[in-house]
Amino acid sequence: MKILSLEQELKGNAYPGRGIVIGKNEDGTMAVTAYFIMGRSENSRNRVFVEEGEGIRTEAFDPAKMEDPSLIIYAPVRVLGHDTIVTNGDQTDTIYEGLEKGLTFEQSLRSREFEPDGPNYTPRISGIMEVENGTFRYSLSILKSEGGDPSACNRYTFSYENPLAGMGHFIHTYQVNENPLPSFEGEPRRVDIKGDIDTFTNLVWTSLNEDNKVSLFVRFIDIATGAYETRIVNKHQKQ
Repeated sequence: MKILSLEQELKGNAYPGRGIVIGKNEDGTMAVTAYFIMGRSENSRNRVFVEEGEGIRTEAFDPAKMEDPSLIIYAPVRVLGHDTIVTNGDQTDTIYEGLEKGLTFEQSLRSREFEPDGPNYTPRISGIMEVENGTFRYSLSILKSEGGDPSACNRYTFSYENPLAGMGHFIHTYQVNENPLPSFEGEPRRVDIKGDIDTFTNLVWTSLNEDNKVSLFVRFIDIATGAYETRIVNKHQKQ
């Protein structure tokens, strides 16, 4: 299976919704993740990412315009020890609390399903990066309805050991920009990861649809030391 261009994957889909990329940089020294959010409604677009502890949370750009905070205000990224959790909803907290209790990533998500936002029934996508003692592994999960039927929940977990340098996996919520929005299909896409943190951040941000993109988070974690760098880009910049 060929490695796809992340740039072209993003440019080729006007509304992938929310997306997670996890992988390794070109020289193999950095564990890499990116998480972006997009929006078609004014309520969804009225958001920014802000730092919170070692992670981030979403926040209303203009609180006066916030209509419904459910499903759009949450902590997409949290860190527990050597684990970095990245998700598209409040299941970040579910995973964090599950890990604290000794559950696995997959077990923690057993209590959750797709989002209750019919007719889309948006999938819950989640990732976890484990960087410890010079090793790096990661997993991705998607919880989605059965072809838009909310009576059934399909659960998929994909785990990656000894990831290759210069590549990662990309999963997002919506397959194409239609109404209702169809869920992501198949395995996470194998994509290239190019450049340093600033180059990579710029590539992702500029490749997202200009009208629909809202915010982007990128983190590079040094696999040898665990030290990390973070970039946050918001379409609406707070003064």
